[in-house]
Amino acid sequence: MYNLPNLLTLSRIAVIPLIFLSVYTKCCFLNYLAGVLFIAASITDYYDGKLARDRGQVSAFGRLFDPIADKLLVASALVVFLAKPGMLHPISYIPVFVILCRELLVSGLREFLREVNIGLPVTKLAKWKTGFQMTALSMLFFKGWFIWGGLGEILLWVAGVLTFITGYQYFEKSLDYIRQGNTVKKEKKETSSASKEKPIVKKSPRKKPAKAKK
Repeated sequence: MYNLPNLLTLSRIAVIPLIFLSVYTKCCFLNYLAGVLFIAASITDYYDGKLARDRGQVSAFGRLFDPIADKLLVASALVVFLAKPGMLHPISYIPVFVILCRELLVSGLREFLREVNIGLPVTKLAKWKTGFQMTALSMLFFKGWFIWGGLGEILLWVAGVLTFITGYQYFEKSLDYIRQGNTVKKEKKETSSASKEKPIVKKSPRKKPAKAKK
């Protein structure tokens, strides 16, 4: 459990309270510090999985907490931007809402499909979405310094669009799995019903041939 990949995963969870504390201060330095911590935590998201695979240290702990740490990190940053005045234009609440809803939707779908031993693999478009999302959130922490905040808000909209598309794709895939599962169950039920209803024909005992008279 206490290997480097798992410690990197835990570090993403550890910085969340420090990032959230920036809501209660107007100090630019603390905002920028929260941004630096967020960027560092986002980088660990790439390296903990890579190190775990390269070192053969993939564990149940990592598989469980890696996606949880990612979602907590993103959700905490979005809550900071919603709670702190002047961080986002009100119309930019739309992509924030889309991102939060998508995270809840995909988490629920993965949990449901895991019960029937079906995985929901990450698509290439979803990786692009994550890249735009993390870049946008990192830039928004530096709003007021150069043009990072404005660029971050534009990229947040790009991430929101990609989030909606990938969320719909995952939902569509999960429906296909559900339909396939229902079809298989229906076929099994029909087969078992047919075997039960099949009449059992009793074979009449063979008559012994009569002995020829001498």
